Amino acid sequence: MKRKQLFEFEDQRWFPAFLRNYLSDFLQFISNQFDIYKKVTPLLAELVAKSENKTIIDLASGGGGGLFKLSKRLREEDPELKIVLTDYYPNLKAFEYIRKQDQTFTFERESVDARKVPAHLKGVRTQFLSLHHFTEEDAVQILQNAVDSQSPIALFESQERNVPSVLAMLFSPINVLLMTPFIKPFSVGRIFFTYILPLVPLFVMLDGILSALRTYTIPEMDELISRVNGHENFEWKVGRQKSGPAGILYLIGAPKP
Repeated sequence: MKRKQLFEFEDQRWFPAFLRNYLSDFLQFISNQFDIYKKVTPLLAELVAKSENKTIIDLASGGGGGLFKLSKRLREEDPELKIVLTDYYPNLKAFEYIRKQDQTFTFERESVDARKVPAHLKGVRTQFLSLHHFTEEDAVQILQNAVDSQSPIALFESQERNVPSVLAMLFSPINVLLMTPFIKPFSVGRIFFTYILPLVPLFVMLDGILSALRTYTIPEMDELISRVNGHENFEWKVGRQKSGPAGILYLIGAPKP
C-alpha cells in the first residue's frame, strides 16, 4: 500500500479549534487508558538516561500525547525527569489538566513548530502519533533540526499503513461513543458534539483512516534519515515493537558519544 500525503481535517487552520481539541482529548485518553506505549518505555528511558538534560520536550502533543502513563515509569528511573508539552495548536485546557494531575508536566502556551523548535526548549524530543502528519520534506526538517541542535529524538506511531489499521478506524466511532463520558476534564460541548450532533465520532474515524494511509513504514523512515545532513553523527534505531494486537513503530536518534 503506497503512502499517500492526504490531508487530515484537524490539520487545517479553518477546522474549529474546539473540535480539534475534542479529537486530541480522545486520542490522549485512549493512549493512556490502554497504556499503548508501555512496551517502548525501555527505549525512551535509555534515551533519557544518556541525555545530560533530564527533560522531555514533547512535540505535537495534541491533548497530552502518550506520556501521561509513561511518565510514572520513567520517573522510577529518573525522579528528576521533567516533561514539557507543546503543539502547533496548543490544547491549553488539556495541558492545564495534566499539569494539575502530575507536577512532572509543564507546557508551552505559544505555538511550537516541530520543524523548528525554539532554542530554549532543550532536552529529549518526542512525538507520539504525529509523524504521519508531516510531508517527507517536513519530516526531514524535524530530524534535521534535532541533528543540528544535537537533541536526542524519539518518534512513535501506534498504527501502521495496512488494512487492519484502516479497518480498526472504521469501528472507532463505537469507541468514541463508549468512552466519551470518561474523558476529563468534563465538557458539555464534547457531549453535545458526540451524541447530539456526532461530529467527534465522524472526524475521529475520517482522520484515523487518513492517518493510517499517511503512516511511514520502516524503510521509509530509514530513507528520511538518509536525507538528513550529518545523520552519520547520530546513532539511529528504527523498528517495530509489539504492543498488544498492534505494533508501535519507532524512529530514535541520539548524538554519538
